[in-house]
Amino acid sequence: MIPRFITIQIINSLRPSKVIGIFGPRRSGKTILMNLIKEKIGTDDILMVQGENLDITEILSSQRTAILKRFIGKNKYLFIYEAQKIPKIGINLKLIVDTIPEVSILVSGSSSFNLRNKIGDPLVGRSRYYYLYPLSLLEIVADDYLGQKEALEEQLIFGFYPQVYTSETIEQKKNELESIRDGYLLKDILELDNLKDSLFIFNLLRQIAFQIGKDISYSELASNLNVNKKTVMRYLELLEKSYVLFSHQGFSRNLRKEYTKSPRYYFWDNGIRNSLISNYNRLTLRDDVGQLWENFFISERIKYLAYKQISSNRFFWRTYDKKEIDLIEEREGKLYAFECKYTKKDAGAPKDFIQSYPKSQFFLVNRDNYLDFLT
Repeated sequence: MIPRFITIQIINSLRPSKVIGIFGPRRSGKTILMNLIKEKIGTDDILMVQGENLDITEILSSQRTAILKRFIGKNKYLFIYEAQKIPKIGINLKLIVDTIPEVSILVSGSSSFNLRNKIGDPLVGRSRYYYLYPLSLLEIVADDYLGQKEALEEQLIFGFYPQVYTSETIEQKKNELESIRDGYLLKDILELDNLKDSLFIFNLLRQIAFQIGKDISYSELASNLNVNKKTVMRYLELLEKSYVLFSHQGFSRNLRKEYTKSPRYYFWDNGIRNSLISNYNRLTLRDDVGQLWENFFISERIKYLAYKQISSNRFFWRTYDKKEIDLIEEREGKLYAFECKYTKKDAGAPKDFIQSYPKSQFFLVNRDNYLDFLT
């Protein structure tokens, strides 16, 4: 089992009268992580329950202190899986924190169900949240640094969902990816807003999959899919909440040449992207290696910053005459620019960018130096 980077951070955050939340997509390893945390704590005073159990749901949504106290008993820890399934979970957790202050609480849930919103308001100042992504390069390299460069091509194609990454054969990896895509991601999105049109979601995701690193036109997507622009925007928002996609806006300090109207979308996992277009070919047989590399680096960079607890705004940059930079990070008043080129050894920042932001730093990211920025 590959150790997860945030394990110790979560254990150190567990305190009486506090609620710690682990969010992330299904199949990213939240249940395994919670079981590992239980083992590392090493005590029998942990009550572990499943939010999908109707008996548990009835108790933990009761809003009755006596029932909650009897249920928790003398346990020092309460772990709740799939806590978003429990009605009024935030209010009930607040009751537990207020009336049983010696208990430390750990909950997990799919980000697609906005568990953070459900527990956030009642527990302001008494909760902390962690995001568990599919495996990150930071975790994989720590586990096997010497084998990393040899595994890179497979990572670009099949991604980092734990059960995919640990599958032994290519066929097993394909089957796992398609199971996640059809049985979990699409299911979560449909449940999120009582939606029924899985074919539309699939077609929308395919459109995005072919436009990695390109400016997205909501109107063009709407036209291609025979819906209105608001429908496209609504579904893309749901896909972001479900941790399938994330977006970048254009960076500008109001220079006339800079273009910021349209966002760009990326997938959290290359494997999911490739499963949507049914392309698992080796890199020598593909014409989208640049898109795979850009998606890979940007998603892994976001995981790296999140796990290292480095706060940063992120953007892309381009001008109307199509000079561009793939990723701009803005933090502590400084700009860091990253251009993704899988094989290119040398490239400079666009002159317009350097002239406009002379104190910024520019990095070319290729397959020789990418570990410097991700581990």
